[in-house]
Amino acid sequence: MKKFFQFEELGTNYRREFIGGLTTFLAMAYILVVNPITLSLQNIPDLPDAMRMDYGAVFVATAIAAAIGSLFMGIIAKYPIALAPGMGLNAFFAYTVVLTMGIPWQNALGGVLVSGLIFILLTLTGLREKVINSIPSELKYAVAAGIGLFITFLGFQNAGIIVNNDAVLVGLGDLTQGPVLLAIFGIIVTVILMTRGFNAGIFIGMVVTAIVGMIFGLIDAPSKVVGAVPSLEPTFGAAFGAFGDSSFYTTQMLVVVLTFLFVDFFDTAGTLVAVANQAGLMKGKVLPRAGKALFADSCATVAGAILGTSTTTSYIESSSGVAAGARSGFAAVVTAGFFLLSIFFFPLLEVITAPVTAPALIIVGVLMVSALGNIEWTKFEVAVPAFLTIISMPLTYSIATGIAIGFIFYPITMIVKGRTKEIHPIMYILFVIFVLYFIFLH
Repeated sequence: MKKFFQFEELGTNYRREFIGGLTTFLAMAYILVVNPITLSLQNIPDLPDAMRMDYGAVFVATAIAAAIGSLFMGIIAKYPIALAPGMGLNAFFAYTVVLTMGIPWQNALGGVLVSGLIFILLTLTGLREKVINSIPSELKYAVAAGIGLFITFLGFQNAGIIVNNDAVLVGLGDLTQGPVLLAIFGIIVTVILMTRGFNAGIFIGMVVTAIVGMIFGLIDAPSKVVGAVPSLEPTFGAAFGAFGDSSFYTTQMLVVVLTFLFVDFFDTAGTLVAVANQAGLMKGKVLPRAGKALFADSCATVAGAILGTSTTTSYIESSSGVAAGARSGFAAVVTAGFFLLSIFFFPLLEVITAPVTAPALIIVGVLMVSALGNIEWTKFEVAVPAFLTIISMPLTYSIATGIAIGFIFYPITMIVKGRTKEIHPIMYILFVIFVLYFIFLH
C-alpha cells in the first residue's frame, strides 16, 4: 500500500494521509446537506412535486457519487483530491435549467450524463490534458492564488464576517452575533495551531470549534448517531429516460449540456492545478498524471448523473486536507470512505455548520496565495492577465469567469509585447472560446 501510493517519495505516512482525508471530508461535508436542498428546490414554495427531486434520494446519490469520484481520483490518479457534486453547477441545474427553463429534472440529469461522456472522450484523446499543460505557469499560479482569495471570501461570507451591503456591495457583519464569534474563535485557534507547526491544525481547529459551539448552544448536538438510509430508487437511472424524450433533442438542451461541459472543464482544471501546486506535486509547468486525474473526474460525473445528482467535480476544499498533511491518493480514498459512512451517520453531520468550516477555508486561502510569489510582477504583460485572473474570481464569485478573463488578456499583452513565440497555439483557441463564452453568457 505504501509503495503504491508512494509514501516514501512524497514524505508522508498513514497518519498524515488519514488526517488529511478526514479534514477534506469535514470541509466538504456541507454538500451532503446543501445539494439535496438545492436539487429538491426546498426553498421554493408552491411548486409541483414533479419539479422536485427526492431529497433523500439526492442525499444518498450525493454521498455515493462523492465516494466513487474520490476513490477514482485516489486510486487512478493518486492525487489527494476529493470529488462531490459541485456548488454553482447544482444551482444552475436547479434554478436555471429546471425552475427557469422548465426542463424536467430527468432531462437535466441526461444533460449531465452527456457532458460527462463527452469529457471522457476528450480525456481519452488527450486533448483535455494538452489544454491544461499548454497554460503558462504564470496563469497557473494566478489561478491557484485566485482560488485562494475566492475560498477565503467564501469563508468570511459563510461565517457572517462579510455580509451584503446595498450601498457598497459588501461590508462587515455583526461581530456580536454568536455564530460569527464562534467562527472568529475558530480562526484564532486554527491560526495558533498552524503557527505552532501542527500539521493537523486545521482539523483540530474544526473539532475544537464544533465542541465549543455545542457547549455554548450555538450548534445543536446530534439528535441521534445512526439514521435510516433513504431509498435511491426515485433518482437512480432517471437520466436514461431523457434519451426517449423528444424535448431532450433541442437547441435549449444543447446550451445546457455545453454549460455543464464548460464550467466543469475549467473549474476542474483550476482546482487540479491549485491543489497540486499547494501539495508540491507539480513538475515544472506540467501537472503529472493530468490525464488520469481528468479521466477520474469525468467518470465521476457520469456515475453521479446515473445515481441522480448534478455534475460531480474536483473540490477546492481538498486543499484543506493538503494543508493538514495529505500528499497522496490514499487521502482521497479515506475521504471516499467517510462519504460512504456518512450515509449511515448523517445525524452527526449536523455539527458541521458554516462557523465550523469557515476558519478552514480562510486559513487555506492564506496558504494558497503563496503562489503569488512565483509570478513575475515586474513584467507588465504577465502581471495584467495574472492580476485580472486573481481579482476576478472573488469579485465575480466564479472560478471559471476569473480564468476566462485572464486567458483573454494573456494573448493580447504577450502579442503587443512581441512575445508571440511563447504563446502556445491552444491559448489562441482558448481566447476565442472565452470571448464566445462571454457573448453567449450575456
